[in-house]
Amino acid sequence: MPKIVDPEARRRAVAEAVLRVVGRDGVAGASLRNVAQEAGLAIGSVRHYFSDHDEVLIFAMTELSARIERRVWGHVERLLDPEAGHEHRARAEELIAEFLPLDAERREEGMLWQAFTTAARTRPELRPHAVELEEGLRALLLRVLRGGQEAGGLSDDLDLELETFRLSALLDGLTLQAALEPERVTPDILRNVLRRHLETLRRER
Repeated sequence: MPKIVDPEARRRAVAEAVLRVVGRDGVAGASLRNVAQEAGLAIGSVRHYFSDHDEVLIFAMTELSARIERRVWGHVERLLDPEAGHEHRARAEELIAEFLPLDAERREEGMLWQAFTTAARTRPELRPHAVELEEGLRALLLRVLRGGQEAGGLSDDLDLELETFRLSALLDGLTLQAALEPERVTPDILRNVLRRHLETLRRER
């Protein structure tokens, strides 16, 4: 009997191969040939599930975003728990920290995220999807900051839109510095910088 292949499982396997190649060689190195080789498939098999190279990269970006979202969602549910009370501050910090390279998994995700967003500057086909990823992050951060304001931990007149962009820029900058100098920019430093930033927001009354 012919082997039955789950199309979605095969597409996800190709996406994981893309992420491994991008993590190792950058977006420029993620050619169809290299991706197919990484996935243990013939190029024709990859083309059977994707219309072109751009679709392969875009699907991989979507899978990366979904991976991060699955991990973060548990924090969101705990943060929105009406019984959170005084724990809101700590839970908000833990949620935001999920976007920092505090361990091997998050370091890999951070480097992949930056690789795709950097490539989107010169690859118009990737730009809308990279912008969507960034907008999703900022929407979540805005939600967290608004929750902190509603819980009474932030000033009522705080400019939440501006602070969302400032926090997003801080996370991007810390991720980049940790990628360049992992021995110097340690997880403890990353946590301390984030905590100090959030404390500054709480003092702005």
